[in-house]
Amino acid sequence: MSKTILITGASKGFGKAWTEILLKNGYNVAATARDINSLTDLKAQYGNAILPLKLDVTKREESLAVVQKVQEHFGTIDILINNAGYALHGAIEEASENDARAQFETNFFGTLWLTQAVLPIMRNQKSGHIIQVSSILGLATLPLVGLYNASKFALEGLSETLATEVKQFGINVTLVEPNGFASNIWHNEIKSESNPAYDGLKKAVSEAENDFGKVEATAPAILKLIQTENPPLRLLLGRVALPFVKQTYEQKLKTWEEWKDVSVEAHG
Repeated sequence: MSKTILITGASKGFGKAWTEILLKNGYNVAATARDINSLTDLKAQYGNAILPLKLDVTKREESLAVVQKVQEHFGTIDILINNAGYALHGAIEEASENDARAQFETNFFGTLWLTQAVLPIMRNQKSGHIIQVSSILGLATLPLVGLYNASKFALEGLSETLATEVKQFGINVTLVEPNGFASNIWHNEIKSESNPAYDGLKKAVSEAENDFGKVEATAPAILKLIQTENPPLRLLLGRVALPFVKQTYEQKLKTWEEWKDVSVEAHG
């Protein structure tokens, strides 16, 4: 029997590319999006192997209902890919309450609701794989995407803890950590008034060279990830990812070592 995969944010970017390669390799895919019209091409090509479902991940009841529909339709959910998300641009000082809450509602709470919804199914079948699409910006930060950084750092803590809780049930958890890719998650500006104090920083960031990866190049990596028997807790995607994260953690370790005497004395 073909495994069933539930993926969110399937209408474009990573979600669309991954949905396509999964269908091409014989998986059943429940593909969710706010607008499922973007999935009509895949539906026409793959027929009953794909189940397009409308979903706003920020609505918990919708998430629970979608999971129930997928289980009823395919009989099981073997893999969940929490891919829906976006990046909010702007300085932290500029973010309104609505901006900040909306970023977390999608990137953090949307992932939490789907994760909670599939866990009883996976526990019952004593197997499953939950793949959380995070970012290297959940391991290291860049300026002017502070709320996005924060939402991904929160997702890292949630998912690493989850992995320790559900291993006993035969469920694996993987955090997928892409570096920058040429996708459309980056075009969400903070809606409040811009603060001119940050104009210089914004100019410097906009002029910096970026080595963005190609979205479609990630598809084989995701296929390999779901086919491996012992998936890693973290999988970095892109050639920039590992050097950037290594540099960040080497600097952190250096600072912690320099301050270790103060740290130990504080123990009492």
